[in-house]
Amino acid sequence: MNSLKQAVQTYARRHANSDGLVLTPVQGLRMMCLEAPAGDLHSVYKPLVCLVLQGAKRILVGNQQKVLSAGQSAIVSADMPVVGRIVQASQSEPYLAIAVEIDMVILRELTAHIGNAPAQSPSEMQTLFAQDTEAEVIDCASRLMKLLDHPSSALLLRPGIMQELHYWLLAGPHGTALRDIADPGSYASRLADAIAILRAEYTSRVSVEHLASKAGMSPSSFHKHFKHMTSLTPGQYQQRLRLIEARRLMLDEGYSASNAAFEVGYESVSQFTREYGRLFQVSPKRDALRYQKPLEVANGGTVASQQIGA
Repeated sequence: MNSLKQAVQTYARRHANSDGLVLTPVQGLRMMCLEAPAGDLHSVYKPLVCLVLQGAKRILVGNQQKVLSAGQSAIVSADMPVVGRIVQASQSEPYLAIAVEIDMVILRELTAHIGNAPAQSPSEMQTLFAQDTEAEVIDCASRLMKLLDHPSSALLLRPGIMQELHYWLLAGPHGTALRDIADPGSYASRLADAIAILRAEYTSRVSVEHLASKAGMSPSSFHKHFKHMTSLTPGQYQQRLRLIEARRLMLDEGYSASNAAFEVGYESVSQFTREYGRLFQVSPKRDALRYQKPLEVANGGTVASQQIGA
């Protein structure tokens, strides 16, 4: 763990953006280093495992909330809007974390060898899991970090490390739930497929009937199970995606509030302003002005944290 902490801190101090986030050349690998507690950060996570190496972070996914400290990991099992807040960090002991995206193809291939888990009932479905980080998972993360020093080797070695990492996740305390998600016929997997459609088409009107059909459910059943899994209705989920992307466009790409609203699918700027204020507790114009000066200094460093965190 100590060598991994040192590697993350050294790399992050060279490459982190103004939010402390680092996107790396190794596909699906990112990290975070922050030297002080920070406010709420709204982002959209792809399925991932996040290892907290030092400090602590509160994470809210749907109606599930966890506080993760050093030596613990979070697994987010579906594309989800997330609210994260660093609650323990200092200059001498910054918050350090490393995250690796979960590859559903690998997860499904391994599940086919291991065998499907007993089907979970819809009431058991979750999108956020927390656990103590196992030594095998730390070892895989460390070897992925080492690929940063050997970029020519990454294409050859990364697939094997990723397969091993997914194996240990499936063998861990939440392996049954992950195997259920990997089962194409499960409620969780079918809902995840519908969520993927919403993410891809979030700027357009997507009917519940269309999503329900893709998930193989009736509209009423789909609506019920979707809200149980995400704590949001499909409409609220799409709204959250739009607002987070609009904020990214304003803060990183300099869009005006009205242009950002229309870009993400809003037809009414006044509606956008109301919904933006409810989510972020500040008007879009004031939010953009608040971040304008730091962005000029940091050269647009906030974009990635709006999409994926650690």
